[in-house]
Amino acid sequence: MTPLERLGLGLLHRIDPETAHGLAIRALRAGLAPQPGNVASPRLRTTLASLSLPNPVGLAAGFDKNATALDPLARAGFGFVEVGAVTPRPQPGNPRPRLFRLTEDRAAINRFGFNNDGMEAVAPRLAARKGTGILGLNLGANKDSPDRSEDYARVLAHCGPMIDFATVNVSSPNTEKLRDLQGAAALRDLLTRVIETRNWLKRPIPVFLKIAPDLTDAELADLATVAMDTGVDAIIATNTTLSRDGLASRHRIETGGLSGAPLFERSTRVLARLYDLIGGDMPLVGVGGIGSAEDAYAKIRAGATAVQLYTAMIFKGLSLAGDIVRGLDALVERDGYSNVSEAVGTGYKDWL
Repeated sequence: MTPLERLGLGLLHRIDPETAHGLAIRALRAGLAPQPGNVASPRLRTTLASLSLPNPVGLAAGFDKNATALDPLARAGFGFVEVGAVTPRPQPGNPRPRLFRLTEDRAAINRFGFNNDGMEAVAPRLAARKGTGILGLNLGANKDSPDRSEDYARVLAHCGPMIDFATVNVSSPNTEKLRDLQGAAALRDLLTRVIETRNWLKRPIPVFLKIAPDLTDAELADLATVAMDTGVDAIIATNTTLSRDGLASRHRIETGGLSGAPLFERSTRVLARLYDLIGGDMPLVGVGGIGSAEDAYAKIRAGATAVQLYTAMIFKGLSLAGDIVRGLDALVERDGYSNVSEAVGTGYKDWL
């Protein structure tokens, strides 16, 4: 982290977290944040569900909800970027305050509720991007929708031609009854409709499924079966948790989804269980609590083909992406692998 970035983070942490996040996006668009360009090495080039990545470290959805900083993010060192979630119609989300820093825990709690500008506003931004990096879109449903499965399909149909992959997000805890879609029957119907929509696109793209970390082993097994049966291309494990175990911050009592360092073990165990269930039949993306190259490597060894981060940047800055990529390259070299893909799943049993 540069002295300028450290100063900027210090100033941002003095104001409301959601306001600070908006200012961070503006700074990124103005060129005031680190943009090292493509950070890659032959050891880190990998393939995720037919997508060729320069490195396996991606940006998770939620940082750029409305796709307003696509080109700067493409130059920030990530191997791929996911934006959104985006719903068919614009919606304001839940009342503020709805984002809380848990500094003592290196964590955050949010209860945004899919606040976004809607697909009609976001689609032109996706189409106007100049960069050529891998771009994904997190699909969401409107809170008051009578048919949430249809919402996911509508966003994919509208925005699919402008993106490289789409993520079906049924795991946010901040939209009432959304996680009910993780049940086997509802999930099968939803994914079938989304996959059918994907297949009608002129350029069919991979579809990922993002799951919660709070599933039982039986629920996880059912979910894996449905994902494979319906033709999902990858599973992202995991979204935020409702657990509050071991937190020290005064904000621990706030409702919403917890992300950051306290989520690392829980989400990695879910990842390893999924790897045990499906082995090499479907790639996995590890998310939750990644704050260092060692964390990213642990996710990969637990079964992840690629990883995503977000919350740790609140405390370590955008330059964390490049730092993790370079550190991961060194770890792969240290262990004698010619490519990061050789390390995938080598340590999953440690988490079972």
